Amino acid sequence: MSRTWIVIPLFNEAPVIGSVITDLIQVFPHVVCVDDGSTDSSAAAARSAGAVVVQHPVNLGQGAALQTGFEYALQDPAMTSIVTFDADGQHRVSDARAMVERLEADEADVVLGSRFLDGRTKIGRMKRLVLRTAALQTRMTTGMALTDAHNGLRAFNRDVVAHLHLTQNRMAHASELIQIIVALKPRWTEHPVEIIYTDYSKAKGQSLLNSVNIVADLLFR
Repeated sequence: MSRTWIVIPLFNEAPVIGSVITDLIQVFPHVVCVDDGSTDSSAAAARSAGAVVVQHPVNLGQGAALQTGFEYALQDPAMTSIVTFDADGQHRVSDARAMVERLEADEADVVLGSRFLDGRTKIGRMKRLVLRTAALQTRMTTGMALTDAHNGLRAFNRDVVAHLHLTQNRMAHASELIQIIVALKPRWTEHPVEIIYTDYSKAKGQSLLNSVNIVADLLFR
């Protein structure tokens, strides 16, 4: 692989972050976790697994963590691309690798993951409806014909990363990111990915919480 940095926003994921990083570094040796004010041992677990850890002293939100990760990766003059990757074990390393390969093949400047381009992701009816509605709303407001507007697995080449300046610290960052891409007019494509809704993520209520956050973002942004 080229010199890709994996950027992981990290908040209270101590039980799983070590295994997530262990899987990643077999393919992507450059991983930065932005510990966003965790109150557990997430930072220590990530560091022990081989990641660079940058810490926010307080919880600022996922958007702020991503922006810190972008800025850290840009300090590496050899960095060619970045991938945003979730800390909770819901993303597949093989999908991330395939997305970077598309950047390397010069197919696109931005590759966005979509769980709706194949049948691998098993998703509840209500969450599917929310995500489909969000994608439709994004298409109507931006003209960007996405099938999955709130997928955290994304790959960007260096030139695009240099122009990503997120100001929305929390969940609204996902919509802001799409708006930035529209303004930049890079070559973009979607790539089929599998989102794995694990017992761990379900126990934390992340699936339902993310759906609520998406609805709130659509209503109040």
